[in-house]
Amino acid sequence: MMIWATAASILAAAAVVILILYRRQIRKICRHLSFMKEENTNMRLTSDLPFTELNELIDGMNDIVDQSRKIREDVRNNEAHLKETITNLSHDIRTPLTSLDGYFQFLLTSDSEEERQRYIRVIQTRIGSLKDMLEELFTYTRLQDAEYKLETEIMDFGKCVCDTVFSFYDEFQAKGIEPQADFCDGHLYIRGNEEAVRRAVQNLVKNALVHGKGRISLKLYCENERTGFECANDTEHPEEIDMNQVFSRFYRADSARTHSSAGLGLSIAKGLTERMGGTAEASLDGNLFTVRLEFPVDNPALTDHNRGCENYK
Repeated sequence: MMIWATAASILAAAAVVILILYRRQIRKICRHLSFMKEENTNMRLTSDLPFTELNELIDGMNDIVDQSRKIREDVRNNEAHLKETITNLSHDIRTPLTSLDGYFQFLLTSDSEEERQRYIRVIQTRIGSLKDMLEELFTYTRLQDAEYKLETEIMDFGKCVCDTVFSFYDEFQAKGIEPQADFCDGHLYIRGNEEAVRRAVQNLVKNALVHGKGRISLKLYCENERTGFECANDTEHPEEIDMNQVFSRFYRADSARTHSSAGLGLSIAKGLTERMGGTAEASLDGNLFTVRLEFPVDNPALTDHNRGCENYK
């Protein structure tokens, strides 16, 4: 009996010791949690006891702490991006509005009919630029919604690209640019949204016209079961282009922000292309800046339709 009593006493004492250690560990964890809540720290919870259950609990709590830190960091980044967005929008919208106000004052005070007509044309141009900017912002906002979906169907990508590029004929003429076009013959079908494809191609060409210097080359192709459109232009200061940022919102290589654009063109082109299952890539070779939109044609029906371009594969 004495042996059993002694064993029971030892077990009871061990249980008391374990309980005390557990309580001490829990108090330590509580102190650390309180400190981590109040301070911006990378501290992690640790255990002084070799108990599997307790260590699993601490690992789980550390995972929750890490998630909480990431959420807080995301909130801070979103707040910073929101402030940047508001600042950029204020600047971009204020500029054409200020210009409009100035030309309206000229219009009201001018006695020359020729000058008045010139001011009216400038005002109409500024209104068109402001309308395009607001449309860019509206499209960009829609693309930020994860629930937003584009309705797609089998469409003639080649015809859409050709029609869109041809619509810039006057702009090319005004700048004295003869674009180098390498367009394959035949129809090129993809599953896409015609309005979205047209908008993406427009943005690439507009970007080349605004930021390009001299040569502009355009290519329509079908190769390796991919159909694509490529727009390339010479740049005056290629060292100023951050290739990691060219598809980012509000990015402009020219820091002066002198163009009547919200800086969303390439970002929108990439977003629309990806919503249709395609890809958008940019490259810089010397002073030649190239943007490429590609769509898969792995559907047998599309492959048969695109046989007119086999000589370009």
